[in-house]
Amino acid sequence: MNLYQSLGYLVMGSRLRRLSESFLSEINRAYQNEGIDFDASWFPVFYLLSKNDALSIKELSEQTEVSHPAASQLITNLKNKNLVTSATCADDGRRQLVTLTDKGRDLLSQIIPVWEAILTSMDKLIADNPACDKLLPAVGAMENLFKLNSLSEKIGHQLSVELKPAANE
Repeated sequence: MNLYQSLGYLVMGSRLRRLSESFLSEINRAYQNEGIDFDASWFPVFYLLSKNDALSIKELSEQTEVSHPAASQLITNLKNKNLVTSATCADDGRRQLVTLTDKGRDLLSQIIPVWEAILTSMDKLIADNPACDKLLPAVGAMENLFKLNSLSEKIGHQLSVELKPAANE
């Protein structure tokens, strides 16, 4: 057992970040190996726009569960690469609707087969190691747990219980 495994929840965030970085690095390498100029961090926007003609930055922010400024920054980066464009909504002048450009749609047609290959490859990897099949349900359960409970409050409560002087002292 390595250090990270032995420390359990004390390093859960670090382990998840390392796993995420490793996974995204492999995915980016797969795009690169196919000669596709695509970054895995763009996936949520491309996926959502593949399913919708146009979405506002607020809708993208809400559906990807990132802050509005983070979504706006990603859209700006994609605009600079001429992959998306935005236009003022006809119904509400305050809303900017984001759509794929022709270049973005061309890129989308190149990356969809990679998405399918990712799913197939992951299914095959997991079939060889059934313990991994529990990862996504466990991550989802943990995300829901953190939405419903404040871990920092629980830690604070635990500390106040542990540090409370004994009544008989």
